[in-house]
Amino acid sequence: MKSDRLLDAIEHELRPRCRLRFRQEVEALFEQETHQARQRHLVIMGLVSALIYTLFLINDYSLRPEAFLASVVIRGVILLPMALAIFWWVYRGVSPWLRETLMAGLVVIAMIGSSTIFYISSSPYSYLDVFSFGLILLAGNIVFSLRFPYALVSSMISIAVMGAFVFHYELMPVEAKRLAMFAIVVKAVFTLMANYRLEYSMRISFLLLMREKIKAGNMQSANHQLTRLSVTDPLTDIANRRQFDAIFPAHWQVAQLEQRYLAIMVIDIDHFKAYNDYYGHLQGDLCLRQVAAALQSNSRSDDLVVRYGGEEFVILMPRTEPHTARQAAERIRESIEALAIAHAGCGPDANVTVSIGVAAMQPTVGQEETVLFMAADQALYDAKR
Repeated sequence: MKSDRLLDAIEHELRPRCRLRFRQEVEALFEQETHQARQRHLVIMGLVSALIYTLFLINDYSLRPEAFLASVVIRGVILLPMALAIFWWVYRGVSPWLRETLMAGLVVIAMIGSSTIFYISSSPYSYLDVFSFGLILLAGNIVFSLRFPYALVSSMISIAVMGAFVFHYELMPVEAKRLAMFAIVVKAVFTLMANYRLEYSMRISFLLLMREKIKAGNMQSANHQLTRLSVTDPLTDIANRRQFDAIFPAHWQVAQLEQRYLAIMVIDIDHFKAYNDYYGHLQGDLCLRQVAAALQSNSRSDDLVVRYGGEEFVILMPRTEPHTARQAAERIRESIEALAIAHAGCGPDANVTVSIGVAAMQPTVGQEETVLFMAADQALYDAKR
């Protein structure tokens, strides 16, 4: 079974491991189950991060007033519309690798924009900005929670971008440059460690949840199978008396509420003991299966065909008026005769036949369903005579 194979694959993935990515079948299921929630998370967190990134214009205005116009262009005119376009694209739905690539690329673009703003400024303390650039890595690795490989690559590129701008910025003391680069590397390491743990925990939680879902599904399937077996006759594969006893009262109540007719047939194979004595029980079982199949094929989909016990069968027919029930009974009687099952126990040229008692009535308040069954049973005795 597919669920068993998947359960084995999940159990394999739950073993202690360092690699985050699952085997192909489980990875595909992981993306399928988490894709929509992942999209919503990235878009919401992206919008929050974009707002905070734009609000840094306040810092630009106080720290580097001579470059404020350039900051407005970079943050508000270039980067913000670009970010909104990426969020819309992700929201509409893209493949997992493109989704992560777009968001990781946004982290790198934000680093380029921030580095450009501080680099073009000639204010004495403009370089202090670089000590806040770790927030960009924090957003990508923790807030976005990029998949670890994408977080790692975007962090390395962002550090390289910042390093290039810091190295060539002459107004920044060498000691401050060293401290800034050390700080960004440490922030990258810490946020990547947290990113790895977040994704690892999320994946383990997914595996545990899927394992329980599959086990619950298997258990439910087994319960359905047991339930079916408990209400099905194992020899003829039609409903048994237990199912009839459970359904008959419900149909009676429905007929009573709808003020519609409910009909029932009680069918008995004629001289079946003689058939068993002559041919043996194995051949008798085959005869029962043939009769049951004929009853099923000549009944409507709404009818309930039941092996009531031994060689006796019952057909429950909802919304069936008396003349329709009699016509159905005659059709079924003829279909059994048409099988031409030899019955030498009754004579050399005899075939298996059935007797049918049929009754139909419109239930009234206070009546018990046994009234209908007894009427059909009495009709069967009359048919036998």
